[in-house]
Amino acid sequence: MDVVLLGTGYPFPAPDRAGPATLVRAGGLELLFDAGRAVLMRLSALFVGAARLDTVFLTHLHSDHTTDFNDIVTSAWALTIEPKPLRVVGPPGTADFCNETLQMLHRDVQWRIEHHAHLHTPPEFDVTEVEQGLAFEHDGVRVVAKPTEHPPVKPTIGFRVEHEGRSVVIGGDSIPCEGLDRLCAGADMYVQTVLRVPLIGPGLREILTYHSSTEDAAQTAARAGVKTLVYTHMMPAPKPGTEQDWINDAKPHFDGEVILGSDLLTLTVT
Repeated sequence: MDVVLLGTGYPFPAPDRAGPATLVRAGGLELLFDAGRAVLMRLSALFVGAARLDTVFLTHLHSDHTTDFNDIVTSAWALTIEPKPLRVVGPPGTADFCNETLQMLHRDVQWRIEHHAHLHTPPEFDVTEVEQGLAFEHDGVRVVAKPTEHPPVKPTIGFRVEHEGRSVVIGGDSIPCEGLDRLCAGADMYVQTVLRVPLIGPGLREILTYHSSTEDAAQTAARAGVKTLVYTHMMPAPKPGTEQDWINDAKPHFDGEVILGSDLLTLTVT
């Protein structure tokens, strides 16, 4: 099982960090978690088009995690000779979000139907809404969801992907909570949005109440017996030369491997 950090940025645009998105490759499947800014550009570097995605998983419906969902919808539909429903798994509200995306695209959809002979109907979705329990299972790959805490956004979920005895957790945006602890129990890899407290200015202090800090994530990993902790969606984006500072934050709390994410970093879960 491989984990590719497609985008490790946060809402402020950065030239070297796309928006939040992670690809998990397991059992021949391409599973996308969140769809932030420039997700298809990052996927193109892997020669993975939208139509090759087996399922899109959404941890929550904040704009920075869904900015380019519409790009996936359009590309998977318009650039495929035989379009099929886009499988989407997310928290309650995901079906409405998909329909609202389609409404936003309705003019473009109509124009493309008029111009392209292979397009006859609008994009379709196969949506599963879940807060807890089995979210997906296919060819030995299981994805389990648990509720997380990212107030005031409700509901939010994290995911655990399991295949051939390996496991990786996509924590999304969340403060430490029971759901994260349960997802991470004994996991091989834990991918978590983090912020670095000393770098958060007075005007943004409220984000401390609904995101894990570097120390928080390390403590979650330690409680759960995680092997490898991966920081992603860092706030603010680490400045060159400060990468080790972020990793050092975890050391008093967690004695496993700590990795500071960068776009297109590929990690093999062993």
